Amino acid sequence: MLQEEKLVTLLSDLVKINNDRIEGYTSAKAATEDQDIKALFQHMINDSEKYVTELNKLLVAQGADVEADTTISGKLYRTWMAIKTIFTGTDRYTLFSSCEYREDAVQRAYADALGSDTPMPYSVRELIARQQANLKEAHNTIKSYRDVVSQ
Repeated sequence: MLQEEKLVTLLSDLVKINNDRIEGYTSAKAATEDQDIKALFQHMINDSEKYVTELNKLLVAQGADVEADTTISGKLYRTWMAIKTIFTGTDRYTLFSSCEYREDAVQRAYADALGSDTPMPYSVRELIARQQANLKEAHNTIKSYRDVVSQ
């Protein structure tokens, strides 16, 4: 595979994981009536929409098409969560636990991207690292909310 194709694949994968995140938080937001949680989830959606825009600009610069899809595993997880909430409900702990699980997947995807042997310009690596750092803060926020409601 050409180096450019590897970079396009890597960037596309990061767009997809962010699209998964957007869909997951959109579903979680719809599952609660709590305005504070809705606001938090909207913030997470807005962040990922920004990241998707940044990553898609890099894809276009590489001569690729804009990525708008999600991952297969993300689709399966959302389906499983929809079924699970029928039986377990949508209390705060359940919502935050589900969100934390998704945030863990996002962290793995970004770590894999940064740890890959795919050659990339420094500016691309820097953008991915910045997004990962911001997403790590979001992960920690969700985890702390989950921990508070479990007490």
